[in-house]
Amino acid sequence: MASKQQKMDAIALLKADHRAVEELFEKFEKAKDSRTKKSLAEQICTELTIHTIIEEEIFYPACQGEIDEDLNDEAYVEHDGAKVLVSEIAQSSPDDEFYDAKVKVLSEQIKHHVKEEERPGKGMFAQARDAGLDMDELGDRMAARK
Repeated sequence: MASKQQKMDAIALLKADHRAVEELFEKFEKAKDSRTKKSLAEQICTELTIHTIIEEEIFYPACQGEIDEDLNDEAYVEHDGAKVLVSEIAQSSPDDEFYDAKVKVLSEQIKHHVKEEERPGKGMFAQARDAGLDMDELGDRMAARK
């Protein structure tokens, strides 16, 4: 996740979160032992939980009425699906059936979600920037909430 000392606008902060989680998913896919998998999965779950909170409490409400309503609604629904997997992963262990599969499916859901947010020109971030939202102010609020 983004460093607290580094000042970023809202989109830069969210993109930094995206890159950090993508890196964790890549490390998980390469991990062989249960201890490493568990540690990485815990980091993924923590990072996604924090990211979800700042998006749902600050960024998405700021976008309400400013971007395509369907895109905003889909983002909330995608979060709900991810929260279910995050909860299941957090409460289980690498020795449990479907553990790796759940992390893989979560990874795929997050990749899709990131693509929807970051799509050039039409994605949530582009629409929010085009709407003239104060990205510096939103970034400050989200960094403080983190």
